[in-house]
Amino acid sequence: MAAIIDGKKMASDIKEEIKTEVENLVKEYRKSPSLATILVGNNPASEIYVSLKYKACKESGINSLIYRFSDTLTEEELLKKISELNANKEINGILVQLPLPKHINTEMIMEAINYKKDVDGFNPVNSGRLMNNCETLAPCTPKGIILMLEKYNVEIEGSNLVIINHSSVVGKPLALMLLSRNATVTVCHIWTKNLKEHTLKADILISAVGKRDLITEDMVKENAVVIDVGISRVNGKISGDVDFKNVKKKASLITPVPGGVGPMTVAVLLKNTVEAFKMQYKR
Repeated sequence: MAAIIDGKKMASDIKEEIKTEVENLVKEYRKSPSLATILVGNNPASEIYVSLKYKACKESGINSLIYRFSDTLTEEELLKKISELNANKEINGILVQLPLPKHINTEMIMEAINYKKDVDGFNPVNSGRLMNNCETLAPCTPKGIILMLEKYNVEIEGSNLVIINHSSVVGKPLALMLLSRNATVTVCHIWTKNLKEHTLKADILISAVGKRDLITEDMVKENAVVIDVGISRVNGKISGDVDFKNVKKKASLITPVPGGVGPMTVAVLLKNTVEAFKMQYKR
């Protein structure tokens, strides 16, 4: 029977550490870190995520500003707002809540954010630094997963890792982080043939698809570590990618949904905001 990775508890501990660090920064610089969040449109899920981030910032002593726009906002108008925030020395972190309306080029928007304020870690400069194993603002979910594995003393070096996701948000940056820690990494996606053949080889299996019960007990190696990043809603109930009830009988460690990776993503956002502040005010 698997031990449950308590992401909620881990995130809470990180928030307390950040709160103390922010208090020390205020003493030294007479100001606290500030995060600006841009929300375009009225996507209910995005509203929830933004409110969670706002609450977490307030609890940690980080200033949080939310800029809301209708989904009729033009790309030019959004770029202008980002330019203003880039130039504002009182703003240390900039986050554009995704997804954006289809008429806005997401890649262009990510490129427009000053990489020193890019707390999501999506700017190409930060992506390149991550690829070269340089210190940088890394994407929040992958960084949160790494912290979880390290906290629970999961051996990454030499392990076979399978990631089911090849997005720039999770799969690609996570693969880079794991490769830099000397893991053998396989990245699977929608075009992967015979997924089970790959997952059965995984010492550590990470799924971030958003499809309920994609990962069943017969797809998991005995004593594997299973990290469930996926979120889907069925009849109002939140589920992950993993058949939690049955897979936990076979795994050695497993994350629940909710209460696993999600809280860690928010905690890392706070860490990145503090890191961005320190980068900008470093003496």
